[in-house]
Amino acid sequence: MRRPFRSAAVALALLLAGCATTPAPPAYDVVIRGGTIYDGSGGPGYRGDVGIRGDRIAFVGPRLDGAAKTSVDARGLAVAPGFINMLSWANETLIRDGRGQSDIRQGVTLEVMGEGNSMGPVNPAMKAAQQGRQGELRYPIEWTTLGEYLSALEKKGVSPNVASFVGATTVRIHELGQGDVDPTPEQLGRMRGLVRSAMNEGAMGVGSSLIYVPATFAETDELVALASEAGRCGGMYISHIRNEGGQLLTSIDELIEIGRRSGARVEAYHLKAAGEPNWPLMDAAIARIEAARTAGLPVTADMYLYTASGTGLDSTLPVWVREGGHDAMVGRLKQPEVRARVAEELRNTSQRDWTTVQPIGFRNPALRVYAGKRLPEIAALRGKSVEETAIDLVVEDNSRVSTMFHGMSEANVRKGLVQAWVSFGSDAGAIATELPFTATPVHPRTYGNFARLLGRYVRDERLLPLGEAVRKLTALPASNLGIADRGRLRLGFFADLAIFDPATVTDRATYENPHQYSVGMRHVLVNGVPVLRDGEHTGATPGRFVRGPGWNRCAGA
Repeated sequence: MRRPFRSAAVALALLLAGCATTPAPPAYDVVIRGGTIYDGSGGPGYRGDVGIRGDRIAFVGPRLDGAAKTSVDARGLAVAPGFINMLSWANETLIRDGRGQSDIRQGVTLEVMGEGNSMGPVNPAMKAAQQGRQGELRYPIEWTTLGEYLSALEKKGVSPNVASFVGATTVRIHELGQGDVDPTPEQLGRMRGLVRSAMNEGAMGVGSSLIYVPATFAETDELVALASEAGRCGGMYISHIRNEGGQLLTSIDELIEIGRRSGARVEAYHLKAAGEPNWPLMDAAIARIEAARTAGLPVTADMYLYTASGTGLDSTLPVWVREGGHDAMVGRLKQPEVRARVAEELRNTSQRDWTTVQPIGFRNPALRVYAGKRLPEIAALRGKSVEETAIDLVVEDNSRVSTMFHGMSEANVRKGLVQAWVSFGSDAGAIATELPFTATPVHPRTYGNFARLLGRYVRDERLLPLGEAVRKLTALPASNLGIADRGRLRLGFFADLAIFDPATVTDRATYENPHQYSVGMRHVLVNGVPVLRDGEHTGATPGRFVRGPGWNRCAGA
């Protein structure tokens, strides 16, 4: 009669014994052990471990004893938050190749796009025009709003996180087209509404690029109105200011005025003094920003770390001939009398040193023989003046003609990068050393901007302590953008990490041979997922749409 009881007791004992010996699941998904932690605060590093659970940081400290599914040996390496690219043109390149290799291999985990032009909002006419202008990177435009585009990238699969400003130029074209016109009150009201909608979807603010057509037609009051909408939603106004040469100081004054009148934080894209006669203006430009900050205005800047800028050769042409967009410009330039007038203006009014102008990117294969040559050399080969050659190349290539302008001072680069309020952006796409990306040269900043900071300027020239450089790559831009849970190694923050060798990290891309990855970055994690392991891309695409501070709370602002 007692056997069933004994059998049940034995079974229970065996079950409990089995439970007692079943190993507990690992406390962490990933543990980074023994590295020197630079947490984004700007201070010196310390030896420690980082534990990750899911997509969040669950431990940061001197020693972690818990078990992990995956352990990373970081002895001898720096462990930092993932870097933020404040000026990215990865908006098209990530559609073609979501790996974002050139930036991931430098530790970039967030691409911030939207310098003047953004991928939304677009109306049917804008979609048709953009489809018609696509080159080798061709893709369908299946979105209408900026939020839809960023969500589509996330759904497609990208390795880095993505974010964007809404472009002031995009909003202007949406309502006004390409012409030199001022908005009516009704049109300006609709433009403001587009900004509010974009902010509600998660835009970081409003971005402008005031040297380009039609952006240059926007007056200060228009920009204040758009920036005000971003500001009341917690966003920024960020600008390629109106002039980076002889009118640099008045252009910075306009940026500061927009910030003062709109209430938005403001930032200058790629701080520089362009053209040798203007190099002495850099000190005054820095002083202008410092004075505004002392007065309580949140003014910042970002930079790339090269003495050559990069934009279209068409930017050298008079504004009046560029009005109406690319097709209208090319149509005018084909008219002999217009061509003669443009060439005359370039000869008589341009103070440009043409020897600094280096076209590198042509759509027309027949013109690629000139890629990388300086404009006077191309002109000599074609038997024409430099002014006529500039016109011809734009018309024959039927494009802006991607061009490098060697017009900045290395001393000014050093002055800018040490400012406490300066962060960094590549002003380039995120590409691979593969076709179609290698079909034409690119600016070396595409592959090297962030590694160049850590290698050349931090390790070799000792212009900044490593901890401060990490802050300027991480916590500073995150704070400026209003991102509350990225940019630091803190409990509960998203697990975006860059793990690199401070002794070997360096850029390899040059003006002559740009398609070369940087080296020294060993591991990169995005949202807790390894995308770079032992220096090689894993193929993982865990990147997400990172939304700005106005997300879901600005529709009726």
